[in-house]
Amino acid sequence: MGGKSDSNSAMTNDPGTTTSSAPSGLKRAIGAPLLFAFIVGDTLGAGIYTLVGTMAADIGGAIWIPLLIALVVALLTAGTYAELITKYPHAGGAARYVDRAFGIPYLSFLVGFLMMASGITTAAALANAFAGDYLTALIDVPAAPAAVVFIILLTLINLRGVRESLTANLIASIIEVTGLVLVIVVAAIVLASGNGEPSRLLEFAPDVPPLQGAFAASIVAFFSFLGFEAAANMAEEVRNPSRAYPRALFGAIGTAAVVYLLIALGAVIVLPPADLAESTGPLLDVVAASGVGIPLGLFSLIALIAIANGALLFMVMASRVGYGLAEAELLPRAFGRVLPGRRTPWVSIVVVAALTIALTLTGNLSTLAETTVLLLLLVFLSANVSVLVLKNDKVDHAHFTAPRVVPVLAIIASIALLTQQTGIVWLGAVAYIIVGSLLFLAARAGRKREDRARAS
Repeated sequence: MGGKSDSNSAMTNDPGTTTSSAPSGLKRAIGAPLLFAFIVGDTLGAGIYTLVGTMAADIGGAIWIPLLIALVVALLTAGTYAELITKYPHAGGAARYVDRAFGIPYLSFLVGFLMMASGITTAAALANAFAGDYLTALIDVPAAPAAVVFIILLTLINLRGVRESLTANLIASIIEVTGLVLVIVVAAIVLASGNGEPSRLLEFAPDVPPLQGAFAASIVAFFSFLGFEAAANMAEEVRNPSRAYPRALFGAIGTAAVVYLLIALGAVIVLPPADLAESTGPLLDVVAASGVGIPLGLFSLIALIAIANGALLFMVMASRVGYGLAEAELLPRAFGRVLPGRRTPWVSIVVVAALTIALTLTGNLSTLAETTVLLLLLVFLSANVSVLVLKNDKVDHAHFTAPRVVPVLAIIASIALLTQQTGIVWLGAVAYIIVGSLLFLAARAGRKREDRARAS
């Protein structure tokens, strides 16, 4: 089942026909250390700043359990991505792999559209987090208007054009990691002083069966490990991707896991799980409760920078995916319109902003985060199926190969997490699929009208 895409496939520049050493349209200037820093920065994002409380509400003080479950799922799927990225070292991510495996334009579109939807939903979740306790520690403003203004400001930046470099990403990552290190340090100080409560690490949430709570919290925990899909789009700029990617990918996930586990352990040692569960800025409360003397305004600012950076990157990603789908004639052509001077895809950006605002005003942080996880689990499921289909597809360069059991286990784990999603989350995903399908049909109808007009 070598899955060669047919000539009518919407995705072009078949990646399987190009070796890792062949000339690329982009300069291969990134080595393993910079790639590692990029993935760490992309993974150690805003999620852990906001979702510790949500996990505590589901499972109590044993937050480390869902983090370990999420880590296993992340490592399994990362094995799939390590094979696909090194086998087909070109940008495009899961949509590219699905196209090569099956050659069905609608399926390729749907995977790409789910990626776009995940970006919108993540940005909405982070907008809610931005307008929560971290912001009110600096200025007391109503949450809903603050979130809307936040999205509008990010949209204006997106319209103007965001010039990102690895250096800028590295600086943002350092700021984010600095805040997390501060939490780990203050928790260690509290523990060393004898004021912490390590026994809370074995406490479970009352009235919630431990196994049910662990799987429910693992959905939220998985949100914090997302990042390797975005790394797939760096493939054309990495030197020797077959060697660099597996090292950077697994190293970055391992680093994130250590940091997250230390954060989870420290947060529960310092504060009771019930207090964490009630907060939209749980790490701020940990710093405050430690009594170490770190200015709360400074920590809030660090957290807000982390959240804003994450939200902006996801809005940029979502708008560019919309533009790319329009360029591939899978979305209506309007999504491909750009500003004359700035050359930014303004229609796609405005649509992303409008949907982000709507979701921010109608959803809450936990539901939006779970919806993002559901959407990306569907994307990861497609990648894991694709890697099995493409096992017999030979390329003429060395690449990482994951044992077949890895994607099989990843599929099982993904399905297990999907079964834990609530009805409202599934309803949101179905709504996205319906809207995307209608847009896909509208794009096809538009192309047919243009073909008939040219023929006449």
